[in-house]
Order: sequence, then structure tokens, then C-alpha cells
Amino acid sequence: MEKVRLLVVDDDPPIADLVATVARYEGWEAVTANSGEEALRLAAEFHPDIVVLDLMLPDVDGFGVLDRLRAAGAMVPVVFLTARDGVADRVAGLTRGGDDYLVKPFAVEELMARLRTVLRRSAGPGFQRSVLRVADLTMDEDTREVRRGEKLLTLTPTEYEVLRYLMRKSPTVLTKAQILDHVWEYGFGGRSNVVELVVSRLRRKLDESDDGRGPLIHTVRGFGYVIRQAAE
Repeated sequence: MEKVRLLVVDDDPPIADLVATVARYEGWEAVTANSGEEALRLAAEFHPDIVVLDLMLPDVDGFGVLDRLRAAGAMVPVVFLTARDGVADRVAGLTRGGDDYLVKPFAVEELMARLRTVLRRSAGPGFQRSVLRVADLTMDEDTREVRRGEKLLTLTPTEYEVLRYLMRKSPTVLTKAQILDHVWEYGFGGRSNVVELVVSRLRRKLDESDDGRGPLIHTVRGFGYVIRQAAE
């Protein structure tokens, strides 16, 4: 099995080195960067499987780094690691396409556990190859390609896992708690609307590709979400 490649981006070298050292102890390959520009250069050269990204960097901030990674077509999972502990900051990080958010000071064991969880979501469990279908939406679980009609959609790992869970359970209505438990495997203390944010991003991407065929993800007020044809 190939080693997991981790890129750690933090303007505090001891923190970056600590995370990288622990990751290497786990058998991973790890490199560190202490600025946004260095992170972008290493991302292009190292092709990481996952990135730990500090928001407070001396040149390009973490959000800017993430935006440039996504603009370059890099859909690598990103876990924010930062001293910003406000709910608004957490929500902003997830809204911008981050996959998780951990506040300093942190326990390295918790960070590694979260990284493993995000990687599981990204790689997906070892299912037998199958193609999920809901109306004109298809998801190939082997290639991880998602299409609405003929259009190939670009999803983050978290968006992919939420959509897969909805498609696998269709036409069952899923609560937000069920989605959190299945996708994130831990709670956000009831303070974050992370499920709503991810579903909103999914709707935007799916609806941009529907050619007038109507939305697929529906809200059942007071309960949760379901994916199905509008006429059902």
C-alpha cells in the first residue's frame, strides 16, 4: 500500500514539524511549509493526499491558499488548523471548501484521528464497484465520478460523501444528525450548520447542471434531506 502523503502548512515551524513527525511515525510521508507560497509550490511538487492548513500565514492566508488550490483543480482534502476559535471562522472554513477544522491548542492524537476520518471519506470504503443512480444523476463509486446528465461534476471529498449517503439511502429522508454521524463521525457541539452548508454547495453544483430538469435534493421541514426526482 502506498504511503499517505501529508502537507502541513503552519507559520509556526515547531507546530508544523511536530505534526509531520507524528505523521511519519504513523508511516506517512510528510512535508512542511511555513508560508502560503511555499505551500502552493509543495502542493504542485509533492501531490499530497491531504493538507493541514493554518489560516494565519505571513503572505497568502489559508483561505487564499485553498482558493488557489481549488482553482488549479486540486481537490485534495484540507483540514484547517488555526488559533481562530469562533463559530463564524469554522463555518467560513467549511463554506470555502475545507473538510474539517481544528482549533489550537490541539492534541496531536485528535488531529491524526480527524485526518484519518477525512481520508476515509476521501478514499471511500472498499465497496464492490457500483453505480448509484437517482434520476439523471449518476455516481460511479469505483472511479468516484459524478455526473448530472452528461456533465461531469467536481466535488470535494466531503461533498462526495454526503451525496453518496443521500443517494444510497434514497428515497429515505435523512436527518442532519444521521448525516453528521455517517460522514463526520463526530459532532460539532450543535453549534455549526455544517450539514446545511455542504448541502447548499451540492445543490448549487447539481442545479447548475440540471438543464431545467429540476432540483434533486429536497428539504423536508423539521426533519432533514432527501434526494429524489421532483415529481416523487
